[in-house]
Amino acid sequence: MADTLDVVARSFNINNKLGPKLEAAAEQNAILRIGWTNAGDPVPKNGELGLCPGIPKGAKIRALGTLGSWTAAFGKGGVFTIQGDVGSFLGAANNGNQITCERSAGNYAGFAMSSGKISILDGCGDDLGSCMSGGLLAVRGNAGLRVGGGMTGGIIVVDGDIGNDPGAGMTGGKIIVNGRCPNPPEGVVLRPITDSELVELNKEIDDKNFQIPNDSVCLESSGEQKNNNHSVVSAGDLSMIGLVPSGQPRNMFYSTCDTVALLGERAESNTPIALPLPILPHITDGNILVNKKKPSKLVETQPFVVTHNPRTVDFISVEMNNLTHCTDALSSSGGAVVNLMKMPSMDAEEIDGMLVAIRSLLGQEKPFGFADGVGRIEALHKSSSYHNADISICIIEDESGISESASLPLIGRSNKANLENTYTDSGIELGFSANAEDIAKLRASGLKFVCCSSPSDSYDEISNWLDEIQSKLSTILQNLGLESIDSLSRQNLRALDYETAAVSGLRLSGYERPLPHWFAR
Repeated sequence: MADTLDVVARSFNINNKLGPKLEAAAEQNAILRIGWTNAGDPVPKNGELGLCPGIPKGAKIRALGTLGSWTAAFGKGGVFTIQGDVGSFLGAANNGNQITCERSAGNYAGFAMSSGKISILDGCGDDLGSCMSGGLLAVRGNAGLRVGGGMTGGIIVVDGDIGNDPGAGMTGGKIIVNGRCPNPPEGVVLRPITDSELVELNKEIDDKNFQIPNDSVCLESSGEQKNNNHSVVSAGDLSMIGLVPSGQPRNMFYSTCDTVALLGERAESNTPIALPLPILPHITDGNILVNKKKPSKLVETQPFVVTHNPRTVDFISVEMNNLTHCTDALSSSGGAVVNLMKMPSMDAEEIDGMLVAIRSLLGQEKPFGFADGVGRIEALHKSSSYHNADISICIIEDESGISESASLPLIGRSNKANLENTYTDSGIELGFSANAEDIAKLRASGLKFVCCSSPSDSYDEISNWLDEIQSKLSTILQNLGLESIDSLSRQNLRALDYETAAVSGLRLSGYERPLPHWFAR
């Protein structure tokens, strides 16, 4: 762990030093060097990850050594060359960079790239060009499994052999192979390359030492893709869980109640985000939340999780579909949430690389977190703890079909086992727009906040929704005799039917204790 922390710290340090120099170097047409001393003596890097994210247009960087994952990700038009090997996700979410790897690259090179060019001179791992939508990926040497999997556009050229399942799930783009090419999977056709394609391709590669011959083959989508989107939703809601007082007298209707939750509150110097209500609503476009004519104070101060155009208080959702467009949004947002359900599976090193890249653009002082399905709750919380995340969001609608009531003991046990002695705040994402009762019940179960979709894209309706939640939350707390939402506990919860008590472990109303099987070993 100490070695990992050292690598991460070194990586952040390099990115922090590079940042102020990039624009000046671009203006002077200078090349910034990583892996050499000021005197020009080589000092190769060894394992640094997440280096050089968001290289701007005109900037040029040359690195020496062996680099880790997520190198030169989120490119914006610069030039990057690595004299050595590089790990997974080289040039991920590339949007204009010209990247050259002079030796080999790991898995997922060019993942989700939309434009630019990546050249790899000594082969690469699996999933080359996965989910790319544009640009050119050129590889000399062999490539692994699933080349071009899920791609929607762009061109991949491999001057060597490739592994099985090339183009699996592709709907656009082309894969050119000069070497052994297995039979493609269903939905992908293999044909000879045409003369006109050959001329155009070699012109675009623009390398006299790397020309594609006329006996190469081309893989592209057949246009016949199966729709496998059979969504499985949660089996219930929170209607069969009740809220009861636990001995305190009812407060007067005019008494004030504290409904604020702080996220990212830790002993370090990072800036916490205050939630006026313990809720992080989802909305696609943050511009919807801006109303200059008649702004609502609650909407203005309530953080949301947005996919595009975050305000300074909002969390930007980092996922496959917006990777190439979130570079500028990261620096202007209040925090980031990586949706692991909408990203490839990554090991700890790859997640560290992604976090170094993202947080270098976001700002290390801002909160960040992960979201994943309830079926992977243990892995989510362990990863959140290991990477020191500020928030961890358990998504109910993960196609497991686990109900909200059944998820409560799963989340509670995992919280205790994995997050009890950490700074990570645990939350839940519902598959419906929450009301005040839902929020109170989930806070009483031990969760710090609730995520859910916004009920509308209308500013006025969102404002009315939040106002109603605030008003009803205060009423609920007054009736329970509580002054703060932090005072809610499981003592205030009751299962209103046998089935809910059986799956949730809550006290059954009337029986006033959990069902006997919850005490069995």
